[in-house]
Amino acid sequence: MSRENAKTEGDIEQHGSTILKEVSVYDAIGLRLAHDLTRIIPGEFKGRLFKRGHVVTEADIPKLLDIGKEHIYIMELGAGELHEDDAAIRMAEALYGDHLILSEPHEGKVSIKAELLGLAEIDKELVDQINDLGEIALATIKSKTVVKPGNPLAATRAIPLVVPKTKVETVERLAAEYRQASGGAAPLRVRPFRKFRVGLLTTGGEVFNGRITDKFGPAVKNKLEELGSEVAEQRFSPDDRQTIVKEIHYLLEQGYDMILVTGGMSVDPDDRTPGAIKAAGAHIVSYGTPMLPGSMLLMGYINSVPILGLPGCVMHDPYTSFDVLLPRILAGDVIVREDIVSMGYGGLNNC
Repeated sequence: MSRENAKTEGDIEQHGSTILKEVSVYDAIGLRLAHDLTRIIPGEFKGRLFKRGHVVTEADIPKLLDIGKEHIYIMELGAGELHEDDAAIRMAEALYGDHLILSEPHEGKVSIKAELLGLAEIDKELVDQINDLGEIALATIKSKTVVKPGNPLAATRAIPLVVPKTKVETVERLAAEYRQASGGAAPLRVRPFRKFRVGLLTTGGEVFNGRITDKFGPAVKNKLEELGSEVAEQRFSPDDRQTIVKEIHYLLEQGYDMILVTGGMSVDPDDRTPGAIKAAGAHIVSYGTPMLPGSMLLMGYINSVPILGLPGCVMHDPYTSFDVLLPRILAGDVIVREDIVSMGYGGLNNC
């Protein structure tokens, strides 16, 4: 259809150099849709009824009327403009990186999803820069969030039907500059977890002597297994500093990737775990965190092996300071003091 013919067949709107021609659905047979059309049935369905580029047939007319469409748009794009779908896919392709997959564009949106289990890495400053451009949007989860295969990490979106090409080119430039500055890393990516074999030491005379059943071990095992790691061996010790030191050294000799010591982390005089971890040769990054629950957690290293003293809340609370640090360790981070300090902001969880 030429522009000259279009002018005689329906109303014309011009947005920049893009021409949108409004056509009655009864006159639309054989024409291609300019954008996706959505169907909504409250409580039952919301999704795409017709895809951009669909050629309208006579059988489509009742369906169009059912969703309130008595007219459709036919579009001729200007040289400096992009359709919403093309804008969304170009932004997504510029931003996404390792272990991510892209959805097909749908109603001006492209979803970016995790391909495997790992830790989301997202540059917040770049996200803010992109959203400050206007007419385009980038929505993400928070950086350092654990993602499983198929979990959404981000979505790119064009807000109007037609977007200035310069907006998308700016996103592509910002993404390229980020990759260059970060040694090739993408602004959106997933770092896979290593599989750790963990040595677990459960302290406490009440468990060691069989007075109560150990419930700490199963809780820790579940958390590790959810992230693809395992407790390779569990040992038990009374609240005796020298015995705890001896057991820590035993676990080190086995070559485990991480050592977790449970129990005995409070300020009670019978709780010996923090002193024993230090006496075993650990460099203590921090004894205590500004996060609740989990303020009594100890983070340290013996040589390059991470060792953590876990407070009792890990046994019964679903999300503690341990759940913040564990994924980062499994993704290869070396925890430093600044990481612990930053846990206070947003670190109050159902206390």
